[in-house]
Amino acid sequence: MGNKAQPIGLRLGISATWSSRWFDPRHFRRYLKEDIAVRDFLSKRLKTAEVESIIIERSGKKTTVIISTARPGLIIGRGGGGVEELRRHIIDTIKKTSGQDAPNIDTDLRLEVQEVRHGESSAAIVAQQVADQLEKRQPFRRILKRTIEKVSSDPKVHGVKVAVAGRLGGSEMSRREWLSSGRLPLHTLRANIDFAQVHAYTAWGAIGVKVWIYKGEVFKEKEKKEE
Repeated sequence: MGNKAQPIGLRLGISATWSSRWFDPRHFRRYLKEDIAVRDFLSKRLKTAEVESIIIERSGKKTTVIISTARPGLIIGRGGGGVEELRRHIIDTIKKTSGQDAPNIDTDLRLEVQEVRHGESSAAIVAQQVADQLEKRQPFRRILKRTIEKVSSDPKVHGVKVAVAGRLGGSEMSRREWLSSGRLPLHTLRANIDFAQVHAYTAWGAIGVKVWIYKGEVFKEKEKKEE
């Protein structure tokens, strides 16, 4: 039998990096619980903001939360009030998780919002868009075809695959349907594969959505020249 590996986890340190950028053996358990709680809160709070990634960096006592989104205006709000409100909610989430272990989090937490300009080449954003359309009861075959055409039109994309699984169209039996276009070398470690998995919650149950996007190969010499 064949074994499946998560494309991002397989390429950590090669063409992908970690979403939690810190290492502290003394407070590892507390920091890990805080990261999971913050990501769970932000994924629910910013469901409509098309968030690509949530990166958490820690340096000493300073904590930085970086949110990459295709719709930064929904997060920033008028006059930046949305960022400050979201920061307060993150602080409350960390305090509920760690209690007295995070006494200075009020002053040590920093929140950054970055804009994603090409959302068509982001697997996370594409997967969220597919899930939103499924929740609106649009035909899944039309969604797959339209998504493949939209992503393939980006010149940076060399290949794409979109798969949905569940009670598609309200059928009695669950099944898996997918469409692909271009190349998708999943066994090549230097291939830059962007992968995302989300769930669409419909009247017939949860439908899983997976998106793979191939953006070419990554070479260390090429990265040094670009830097």
